[in-house]
Parts: sequence; structure tokens; C-alpha cells
Amino acid sequence: MTASASAAAAQGPAGAEAGAPGGAAAGRGVAGRREFVGLIAACMGLTAVGIDAVLPAFGRIRSDFGLPEGSTSVSWVITAYFLGLAFGQLFYGPLSDRFGRKPLLYFGLGLYIAGGVGSALSPTLTVLVLCRVVGGLGAAGPRSLAIAMVRDRFEGEMMARTMSFAMAVFLLVPVVAPSLGAVALQVASWPAIFWGTVVGATALLVWSRRLPETLPPERRRTSGVSDLANAAGVVIRTRPTVAYGLAATCLFGSMAAYLGNSEVIIDEVFGHGPQFPLVFGALAVGMGLATLLSARLVVALGLRKLLRVLSLTLVAVAAVFAIVATVTDGRPPFWAFCAIMAVLLPLHPTLLPNCNTAAMGPVGRVAGMAAAMLGTVSTAGGAVLGSLVDGAYDGTVRPLAYAVLLFSALAATLIYIADRTSVRPLD
Repeated sequence: MTASASAAAAQGPAGAEAGAPGGAAAGRGVAGRREFVGLIAACMGLTAVGIDAVLPAFGRIRSDFGLPEGSTSVSWVITAYFLGLAFGQLFYGPLSDRFGRKPLLYFGLGLYIAGGVGSALSPTLTVLVLCRVVGGLGAAGPRSLAIAMVRDRFEGEMMARTMSFAMAVFLLVPVVAPSLGAVALQVASWPAIFWGTVVGATALLVWSRRLPETLPPERRRTSGVSDLANAAGVVIRTRPTVAYGLAATCLFGSMAAYLGNSEVIIDEVFGHGPQFPLVFGALAVGMGLATLLSARLVVALGLRKLLRVLSLTLVAVAAVFAIVATVTDGRPPFWAFCAIMAVLLPLHPTLLPNCNTAAMGPVGRVAGMAAAMLGTVSTAGGAVLGSLVDGAYDGTVRPLAYAVLLFSALAATLIYIADRTSVRPLD
């Protein structure tokens, strides 16, 4: 996730659009700069909707599929989506470098629509989970290709400004998506949520026809399997990159565990199920604000120092959470839980993008492969870690609290190891 960057666009390398004469996307039927940015933001938002809109429907899904009240098996609806999202990145990146962005974007949106239709029509939880994998594989397309298209078209401050807006949309979606899902449940059953995502993805598919192809044929790569394997070997042999990447995996594991457990904890442990969208959205606002603050913190402290300070802060807050969970027998006052989450959660979207930035630093020569591998490992590994925590739910917040402390401690240790083995300046 990127943070905000100021300054208006200027002519020349710092602010011009790459590959567009005069900084404009000329041509009839082709999106201009503002429409292009809107399309990119919509691509990012579509991925987040697939995660957050379904959270309020967990209770209905349990009931319709005959699951026990409070069963965490339904959290596989989220885990499966994350797994598809993770492994899809390995597919779209290299192929779009070779065949262009738009064909792969259309393919991804088509998969997303197919996964949504299948999810809405699923007769069992198993079928629903499989369809969510398909939906996640589809979501990986607009999610990863949006970043690539911005990089193709913009440079310098304009690129940072465009990504800031797109990421702001990505962060604001969790504020409203659960409420939209809850509204849908007031007038229909849970399949209506998936039909809603199908309608949204179909509209985006039609709208995206106005996107220009940002990677012209002369800039496309024709790397073979051996070249890709060599690039992957460079990433694996770069110790700081591996350490920062594993730290990001642990951090994502904490976030996945929170997403999988938040609905059942707020409903069963605290008895505030009807207020879940409001509570979830309020906490998401704090996460968005923390991300916007991240850029200023990097400038003030430097990347490595910021990672060290924030990771140690995360461990301290996680330790408080674990202590509170222990002394209250896993049922702290609701206000205490919310207060701890309000501090704990924003640390993750601040640490995660900076871990990825630090991981990418030493592997600029193979940036495309490194980004794909880091995204896949952190998302898939984090999803698996989160699912293990989901399965350990015992009617209290203790499994979540202890897991967050463990993952935070591992992340802080890996950040320390990466910092000690880094040879390039990252500040």
C-alpha cells in the first residue's frame, strides 16, 4: 500500500504520462487521465469488496448450510479467496508482460464474474469455497494489473499521486462494504451479496473497454522459462528480501486471522453482532489514516528505523492484548477490545507496505518476478496462518490474541535479521 504524495503534475519525466504525448491519452473512445485513474481505483476497490462485503453474511451461511452456530468453517470463504488472490499474481504478471495488460484484465474480470455466479448458486459450503478460489484468481487480475498499468503510463510524482488515490479507495472500501452487505441481507439472502459483486464486475468489464493498452508491443517481454527461473533464483538467494518477505507473511497472517474471527468474536463473545459493520468500518478508518501517515514517517525516520520502531511497538501492543485476554479469561470488556484493536490494527497496514518496499530494494534487476513471488508467498502464507487461528477459535479472544503476539514477535525478529543482513542503503 502506498501513502499520499503531494505536488501537481508537471511536464517532463517527473510528472508526465509515460507513452502518452503531452501527458494525455488522446484518441476517441479512450479514457483520459481522470477517467483512467477512476478505472484503476475501481479495479482496486473490486478486490476489497470481494473480501469485506461477505463478512456480515457468515451467520446466514452457517444457518443455510447447517453449520453449528459460531462455526469457524465459514471463514474458509475468506481464506479461499485469499489463496486465489495470492497464486493468481504469479499468473498475471509474467503473462501481461508478454501479451499486454488488457487481455489479461478481461480474463481476470471474467474469472471474477464466474466465481461470483458460482458462489451465489453454491449448494454446499465446499462448492462455495471452491468458487471463492476462482473469484480470488479473478480478483488477482485487476488488483495486480492496476499497479502495472499505472507504472506503464505515469512516472515520478504523477505515478505516486495516482497510486495514492487508488490505494485510498482500496482502504475506504472496507469501511462501507460490510454495511452494503448488511443492507443486502435486510432485503434478500446471502447470495444477493455475490450477485452484487457480479453486477459490479460486469459494469467494470464494460467500462474497462475505454482503457488504453498501456504496454505497446515494442515494450513487451519474450522471456522464456529459463529466464524466469533465473530471476526466481535471484530472489530466493537475496537474504534481506526473503526475511522481509517472511515478515510480511506473518503480518498478513495476523490480518487474515482478524478478518476470519472478527464477525464471530463481535457477535458471540461481545453480543454486538448487529453493530458489526459499524465496528468493523470504524476500525478500518484508523487503518486508512495510518497508511496515509506512513509516507511522512518514512521521511522523518528512514525506512529501516521506521520498520524497527513499528515492529517493536506492534509486539508491545500485541503483548498487552495477550495479557488482557489471559486475565479476563478471554472475554475482556468490549471497550477494551476495541481500544486495543484501534491501536493494533493500524500498525499492520503501516508495516506491510514498508516491508514490501524494503524487500524489493535489493532485487531491482528482477523486480517483476520479485513482486509476484513476494505477493504470492505473503498472501498465501498469511491466509494459511489465518485459517489455523480460525480453526483454534474457542469462544473467546484468546486464540486470536496469542496468535497475533506470536506472529508479531516473528515479524519483528525477521525485520531485525533483514536489517542486519542488508547491504544496500534503504533510508
